[in-house]
Order: sequence, then structure tokens, then C-alpha cells
Amino acid sequence: MSEDPTDDPTQEDQPPAPVPSRAASPAGGLTRYDPLRAFMAEVSRHPLLTREEEHRLAVRYQETGDVQAAYTLVASNLRLVVKIAHEYRRTAFQLLDLIQEGNLGLMQAVKKYDPLKGVKLSSYAAWWIRAYIIRFLMENWRLVRLGTTQAQRKLFFNLSKEREKLIARGIDPTPRLLAKNLDVEEHEVEEMAARMGSDDLSLDAPARGADEGAATPMDRLPSASSPAADVALGDEQLRRIFKEQLEVFAATITDEKERFIFEHRLLPPEGTEPLTLQEVGDRYRLTRERARQIEARLTSRLREHLREAIPDFELQGPPAD
Repeated sequence: MSEDPTDDPTQEDQPPAPVPSRAASPAGGLTRYDPLRAFMAEVSRHPLLTREEEHRLAVRYQETGDVQAAYTLVASNLRLVVKIAHEYRRTAFQLLDLIQEGNLGLMQAVKKYDPLKGVKLSSYAAWWIRAYIIRFLMENWRLVRLGTTQAQRKLFFNLSKEREKLIARGIDPTPRLLAKNLDVEEHEVEEMAARMGSDDLSLDAPARGADEGAATPMDRLPSASSPAADVALGDEQLRRIFKEQLEVFAATITDEKERFIFEHRLLPPEGTEPLTLQEVGDRYRLTRERARQIEARLTSRLREHLREAIPDFELQGPPAD
């Protein structure tokens, strides 16, 4: 077929054909209701189709979108879903959960099936059914997904089977041999094995050995808004050095106008706005341009002083009026 169900088919829209509803629980009675048995009873009500009937219904659905034709195709292949779901029953999930996902894959297969390709619907649908079941296992095996790509999902499903096969033959299932047999990289096998062999950890669970209400793993994680410890320490050291060098430079200023500009414009007291060039000029009866020239000369000397004292330092320009 032109469609490949391994290309993440679970992203497709839901097909129009519904799955037959399960049988109702008998009223009263002492026998415990078995939903799986009720579903199998519903499946047995739908006979298998001949190759000619299947082809006729598939052509009708493809050409006219007849929902009843799609329903009949789905219902007649529910046994196939149960058969494939049984292959995955060794997992920790209920068989009905696997059947339900397989039913979704079957409906998607009916929607995508092209009867003119000469392939039986059951052969084509088997790929979709497995794809949906594997997708379900991958997404619900753990709280944290073990596989997020198509290659990882295939590796997750095949790794344990290949390891068991090698052990049964008396061969040591090394990562290199597993990678060769599965046609993947060795590091991919090691990574998936580590994921499958480790447990999920809740960040809100009490730390090991801690009393109830004590610190959790979440408490040990750095805040996203807080800088790393080494960055914070480096910034603190840089601020200290910068402050020391400003004090050293201030001691070299002898001109009154330069000192006033340094203290009230370049480095104003905390909580106050720097004076404007016009305000500086008014104080010393200077033009605004003359005040700018004095500031530029002072800033140039300060930049050279800091560049020598602090390598790779770049001083920003004075505040704009």
C-alpha cells in the first residue's frame, strides 16, 4: 500500500466508522460481569467477509463514503484486533485497553485502505493496529515517555525481544550485538536500556531518608529565574572590583567641574536621576556643548583606567539627555 502506518499514523483524524458497543450487563444475577467476555460476544455476532464482499464494501466506502460499509469492514475485522492485542498482553495493561487502541488503528486502516492496490484489508490493517497499540504502550508505560520518536518506539518494542532471543540461544546480549541486530547505534541501545531499567522519580516526593514534610528533590533544583552559583559569584566579584577601581579613579580627579560631573552625572547617588548636561552647564555657566566635551574627556580617561584594571571591560556611554 502507498500508506505506511509506521509514519506516526496516530496523528490522523478519527475515521467515521464506530466500534460496536459492548453488551449490556445483565440485570440482577450473581455472576460477575466480565467486560472482556461481553466484548468477545459482540465480536462473534459479526461474520467474516469473503474477499469479494470485502472488496465491494471497500470500493463503496472509497467512492461514496458510505458509513455503513465502513462499519461492516471494521466489525468483521475485530477478531484481528483481539488476536494482535493478545501478543502484547504480557505488559502491565489490561487486554481491553490494548483492544481499544487496536480498534482505533483498525478504523484508521479502513479509512486509508485502497482496495485497488490488491492487498487484503487484514494485512494492511495489521500494521495500523500494531502502530496504535505500540503508541499506547509508549505513552503510558511510565509517567515520563520512554520514546518520543518513531525510531525510539521501534527500539523500545524490539529491544527486550531481541535480548530474550539471544539469551535463549546462549549468547551474551551485549549492547554492541543488540545494536548490530537491530540496525541502530550502540549508544541508542544503551540509552533505551537505561530508560527501561530505571524508575520514575517524583520531584515532590520526600527525599530519601527524610522525614515527612522534609525537603524534596524539587527543593534542590535551582530556580529558573536564579543565576547559576558560579555566575552569581563571578558577578559579585566583578562588582567589588569595579567599585574599588571607581574609588581609585575618583581620587585622581582634581578639576572641580569634572568631579561634579563624575559624582552627579556618571555616578549619581543611589536613588537619584543623573543631572542633564544643561543643568551641569547652568551650575558652572557653561554651554551645553562645553559640558559635553568635559564629560567626554572624563569618560575617556575613566574607560582607559578600567580597561587597564579590568581586562575585557567595556564601559557604556554616558546617559543621554
